[in-house]
Amino acid sequence: MAPSSSDERSLVLIKPDAVRRGLVGEIIGRLERKGLSIQAMTLREMDAQLADTHYAEHLEKPFYPPLKQFMTSGPMVALVVGGDQVIEVIRGLVGATDGRRAAAGTIRGDLSLSNRENLVHASDSPDSAKREIALWFPDLG
Repeated sequence: MAPSSSDERSLVLIKPDAVRRGLVGEIIGRLERKGLSIQAMTLREMDAQLADTHYAEHLEKPFYPPLKQFMTSGPMVALVVGGDQVIEVIRGLVGATDGRRAAAGTIRGDLSLSNRENLVHASDSPDSAKREIALWFPDLG
């Protein structure tokens, strides 16, 4: 059973398209207004090696090369976000992967018109969160 305590954490990546469009504050604001806490934050670029490690399960899929090109195209903001049932809550705030189909009121539904350039990545499970946080914030453990 997944933990539902306030110490649950998730990785959130504010992707290069959101950084280019000046949406970092809007996205962080939505997380904070929901009552979630920013526990760590850094501005950095994803290099090819980090992309391959982060998306290891997708390496052989046909959509991966353009995804890798996009994700390594510029700086992004990586966050560790905490809160009660944070993974489920963030995924609800973010919305469906395809911004054209995401519900109004979600980050992607309000701000994205793309399936690939969809502004935000969020961990999809406690195991993914633990693995992804270790990749992006190795000092947090």
